[in-house]
Amino acid sequence: MGRYLIKQCVGLALLAGALFVSAGTLRWPMGWGYIGLCAASMALTGILLARHSPDLVQERAGVRAGTKGYDVPLALAMAYAPMLMGVAAGLQVRFGTTVDTAWGWWAAVAVLALGSTAWTLWAMLSNPFFAPVVRIQSERGHSVAADGPYRYVRHPGYLGAVLFALATPALLGSTWAAALLALLLPAYVLRTALEDRVLRAELPGYAGYAWDVRYRLVPGVW
Repeated sequence: MGRYLIKQCVGLALLAGALFVSAGTLRWPMGWGYIGLCAASMALTGILLARHSPDLVQERAGVRAGTKGYDVPLALAMAYAPMLMGVAAGLQVRFGTTVDTAWGWWAAVAVLALGSTAWTLWAMLSNPFFAPVVRIQSERGHSVAADGPYRYVRHPGYLGAVLFALATPALLGSTWAAALLALLLPAYVLRTALEDRVLRAELPGYAGYAWDVRYRLVPGVW
């Protein structure tokens, strides 16, 4: 648990640094609001996982043997997408071109972001094999997760990540972050497709599950 907490705290500190160093100021209310939202999401996830799925906390503490090599850069792209968008938003603040966002609108988008966190957390609690990277966890008796949000899409964790990423430019009031997100979104789609292929080929029972749950990422679309 300690390693997991350190990892989360370091990630939050790096995000704060990316935001405020690039902005060149600490006088950025939307930046602080975003940091607070991320901190709340991390705290909620950590507390509930530690209570209900401590084995998963250990699994998510680092990269383990059997990780698919192709997945590491894609996992990093997804993990650091908020940070990269934070840099873009901070630079936009520095150059004085940030879009003003009404606090009512900001609060509505924050609810969406928190909802995406709750969705992802539901997926984690429904799947004891919700690793941060793609690998077949044979030593843990890896089996197909088909309950909770997995009844609707095969990769609900990625859907939650996409929704949070979509909320980020609005929460930071940044068109530059939105432009960067457009470049990052293909990585989410590619990772979903590649993981689905691995699971079909290597995880017993997954092909049958994929027949029952037809959509990978977006219900009714793909």
